[in-house]
Amino acid sequence: MSKDKDVLLSAKDLEISFGSGKNKFVAVKNANFDIYRGETFALVGESGSGKTTIGRAIMGITPTSDGDIIFNGEKINKPKLSNEEKHNLTRKIQMIFQDPQASLNERATIDYIISEGLINFHLFKNEKDRVDKVTQMIESVGLLPEHLYRYPHEFSGGQRQRIGIARALIMEPELIVADEPISALDVSIRAQVLNLLKKFQREDNLTYLFIAHDLSVVRFISDRIAVIHLGQIVELAETEELFTNPIHPYTRALLSAVPVPDPALAKQKKLTVYDMSVHHYETDKPKFVEIRPGHFVWANQQEEDLYRNRLAKAHAH
Repeated sequence: MSKDKDVLLSAKDLEISFGSGKNKFVAVKNANFDIYRGETFALVGESGSGKTTIGRAIMGITPTSDGDIIFNGEKINKPKLSNEEKHNLTRKIQMIFQDPQASLNERATIDYIISEGLINFHLFKNEKDRVDKVTQMIESVGLLPEHLYRYPHEFSGGQRQRIGIARALIMEPELIVADEPISALDVSIRAQVLNLLKKFQREDNLTYLFIAHDLSVVRFISDRIAVIHLGQIVELAETEELFTNPIHPYTRALLSAVPVPDPALAKQKKLTVYDMSVHHYETDKPKFVEIRPGHFVWANQQEEDLYRNRLAKAHAH
């Protein structure tokens, strides 16, 4: 999709299905996107859209039924990865989970939880080095060294998520899959966690795949956004372009549901409902097309012409 940027991960014609024969359910189809090194790429859609399934496939948790996931130039969704390949991928791709409550081992101290990756991958020279790394990491996520000797139940949701972030980042990964990392948190804590993720990105050139259902959250953190509906990526563009010139009817519907802080403006706002019957795909089959540089949409020929005209007019003003 781009020749000049450094692509860290690509999905090419990705399909993920469950079951077989009459019981086969295709959860994700025709997924195509690149994630550039150092960017935050957001995947946005409602519950059941397939966004988490894509994240889990990248992590190697969910098998794929077709297409390629390419990380650092190597295909990583092959049926048989060697133990060494698995080991390297686990280190280089880390996940931050939606529910910090469920993802932390209640019986382990915070020190053990954060150290686990260091121990499994022998990423420290000696005990002093391990303690130094863990102490530095707990401080960099805004907690205190004395917190290391406590247990998860002693922390609030926001603090637990910071511990989850520390656990992922101590591995020095190249890609972090953040699956709804703030949706279980209080609104007042969400901005703090997003700012923390941005801070680490600046300092360590981290790359994020940020999975969310809420477009207003991803606007703040993302460089580019892909919108997914029923397993199909329907639109992909740079963040401001997507908010200024949403093209696909589903994207427009999602944006119409984003809350407006100003009550006077909120009253004037019309909620758009997406109706799939607006598309006529029986005779004119859709494909994922680039209608402006970097702006892709799932469209048939008739829609493509319409969308191109609409975007040309929008950019002429």
